[in-house]
Amino acid sequence: MLLGLAGLAGLRGVFIWLGRVFGKQTTTRIKASLRSKILKQLIRLGPLHIKSERTGELTQTLSDGIEKLDPWFSDYLPQLIVAVVVPIIILMVVFPLDILSGIVFLLTAPLIPIFMILIGQMAKKQTQRQWKVLSWMSAHFLDMLQGLTTLKILGRSKAQIQNIERISEEYRQVTMNVLKIAFLSALVLELVGTISIAVIAVEVGLRLLYGKMAFQSALFILLLAPEYYQPLRELGTRFHAGMAGVEAGKRLFEILELPAPKHEGRRYTAVPDMRRTTIQFQGASFQYPQAEIPAVENVTFDLQPGKTTALVGATGAGKSTIAQLLMGFLQPTSGHISLGEVELPKVSPVDWRQQIGWVPQRPHLFYGSLLDNLTLAKPDATKSQIDHAVQQAGLTAVIRELPAGLDTRIGENGVGLSGGQAQRVAIARAILKDAPILVLDEFTTNLDVHLEAELLEALQHLQKNRTTLLIAHRLNTIIHNAHQIIVLDQGKIVQVGEPDKLMKHPGPFKNLLAAYDGELLS
Repeated sequence: MLLGLAGLAGLRGVFIWLGRVFGKQTTTRIKASLRSKILKQLIRLGPLHIKSERTGELTQTLSDGIEKLDPWFSDYLPQLIVAVVVPIIILMVVFPLDILSGIVFLLTAPLIPIFMILIGQMAKKQTQRQWKVLSWMSAHFLDMLQGLTTLKILGRSKAQIQNIERISEEYRQVTMNVLKIAFLSALVLELVGTISIAVIAVEVGLRLLYGKMAFQSALFILLLAPEYYQPLRELGTRFHAGMAGVEAGKRLFEILELPAPKHEGRRYTAVPDMRRTTIQFQGASFQYPQAEIPAVENVTFDLQPGKTTALVGATGAGKSTIAQLLMGFLQPTSGHISLGEVELPKVSPVDWRQQIGWVPQRPHLFYGSLLDNLTLAKPDATKSQIDHAVQQAGLTAVIRELPAGLDTRIGENGVGLSGGQAQRVAIARAILKDAPILVLDEFTTNLDVHLEAELLEALQHLQKNRTTLLIAHRLNTIIHNAHQIIVLDQGKIVQVGEPDKLMKHPGPFKNLLAAYDGELLS
């Protein structure tokens, strides 16, 4: 019997060891797979969805959320297997030895899972609240950091600090509630386990006292009793450790289940030669979710190869939406966009975006060297190609002043560079990419007139022989740089023509020009 007891104890130890090893390996694979799937899903969802999320909350989910899955997969699930297998093996040993003790084991075992489920329902609500408050706090904290300058200028920094303190206090309280439930759970499970062992001890002791049971069998069963209940008690402890991972996992799977276009496995048509192909918008409309009216409605126009088309109109007229449609980040709700004879959805989005150079209003520069940020456009670029792009973008003097030249490390979002210098980096990227299509999205909005003139000069070489879509807030930007002007008003095209002709005749463009001249004079 002693050998059998030692064998069972050893078997339990082996199960625990194998469970932990398997759990750690499985957790590592699951976390790596989840990160990959989440990133691919976010790429499929596109920039529009990312902008609709709070950055801090999303970052919290992708970093801490995935890490919080660790206790669930590496601790709780392996312990669940041990809690099922070990009691069954002990029952298989006890029943042939003493049926009555086996029945007591069988009847008392469910008490621990029942109490664990009851307490788990209480813990679930508090854990959900804890994760929600943590995500809220992360999002709010990041918002405050990103808007610190604005808060300082408006004198609202103390108010935001008070908000952070209030949310932190709420997080502390909900965390204490979770811990209280965890301690209560541990106490109840220990009590139930101890009472169950006591029932076994009383049952065995009375039968031993009246000579109804052999001493060896009684001793063997009494020694097995703690081993029988211990896996179930540990399961309760592991359950609370893994609850946060369950809540984080729900948020992760919400992201994975969002409807997104899937490109894998589809057969696409080759992208035509865009240096010779006309891009056609034919009755294209798009309406954002929850919006009451379309952002763009029934727009029809052509982007001629090698020509520059300018979109003008008031803020909210639909200019940037058309650019997003062209780049494939949005799909028309009606109408279509075609590349010659090929409809845009029939070409691979990845191949299509390789045809586009983009200079946005606020170019994003990543933390790293200036060279790393430039070569994002073309990782295999040669030194001569980089030097050419730098020269054409007017970055030569800027780089000369930097302490380490192109190897100078810049901060996140271009910290260390001025707005004009960051725009020059974006132009250099577009030159380096050498794509046949160029999208310029209000890239001079936040620049002074002198710097704007310098950047326009740098862009003249870039626009040559490229199909260019130019979105401009300042109308002087496009008068001498566009072959065609499209005037938008509330998502509809109200006027199309060459700049010189539009300036000579009364109409929406001339009204916009007069309003712009009035702004300059004021």
